[in-house]
Amino acid sequence: MDDAALTDAVTRADIEAAARRIAGHAIRTPLLNAPSLDAAMGRRIFVKAECLQKTGSFKFRGAFNAISLGTGGVVAYSSGNHAQGVALAARMAGRPAVIVMPSDAPAVKIANTKGYGAEVVLYDRANESREEIGQALQAERGLDLVKPYDDPRVIAGQGTCGLEIGEELPDGVEEVLVCCGGGGLTSGVALALEGRARVRPVEPEGFDDVARSLVSGRREANPKLTGSLCDAIVTPSPGELTFPILQRLCGPGLVVTDEEALRAMALAWTHLRIVVEPGGAVALAAALFHHEGDVAVVASGGNVDRETFVRALAYV
Repeated sequence: MDDAALTDAVTRADIEAAARRIAGHAIRTPLLNAPSLDAAMGRRIFVKAECLQKTGSFKFRGAFNAISLGTGGVVAYSSGNHAQGVALAARMAGRPAVIVMPSDAPAVKIANTKGYGAEVVLYDRANESREEIGQALQAERGLDLVKPYDDPRVIAGQGTCGLEIGEELPDGVEEVLVCCGGGGLTSGVALALEGRARVRPVEPEGFDDVARSLVSGRREANPKLTGSLCDAIVTPSPGELTFPILQRLCGPGLVVTDEEALRAMALAWTHLRIVVEPGGAVALAAALFHHEGDVAVVASGGNVDRETFVRALAYV
């Protein structure tokens, strides 16, 4: 597929169709604002609380859209949030789901995925390929593979978050920061907000493949796949489908440390009373510590284990 075809793999019309498809199934999450946080930072910060979405993250949007367009059983690979979204969406559709998850994924995410009725297949993230395992299961069992970000159906579903932001974004807010792994959410939101606001991807330090790719103009890879608290957005490289969209529409990437993500989690709890996981807090961390001016951010997920949340609350 050439670059032009990749760029046009998902359109705003696809996102609008996905919004109609998920209406009444996904939650329309609020765009929150805390005057106390604005006063402390000296600017307005608006937070799209996808941590309040079904299964605790934006991933339900893309999973439901993809599954509603397919038939039969599904297979997916994920460190946890896409896993849960696919598991619940499949259960709602009455379809079996097999989820390939890393053995070091947070226990709460593995337990929740099983709780939604999916079969979980664990693998060693450092030594095995989830893509190879997923493709093998797809072939062996005749399943529909729902990729976590490099799937037009998924990107369109995630873009519905951007449509909602655009409908509520106050005047004067011209940038939206989005937690970014493979780029499904970021590219979808960027498409939905094209002409309304500039989207910027945010990643954890040491896993900033998208930021580096936007600078170099080619898809860069991370040297390792583990080592960050932000496990939900640790991916090998930008997606083949997502990168051309990111390259066309997004501003420069931002990078935050694990400590900054923990501090952002504490401030989200203190001022907004929402629970955000580290990977879901990086956009807020960038807004707090690496951005000037009014801004909106996506708090992309809230599936955090107790130990990590207690660690974050030490910053309160």
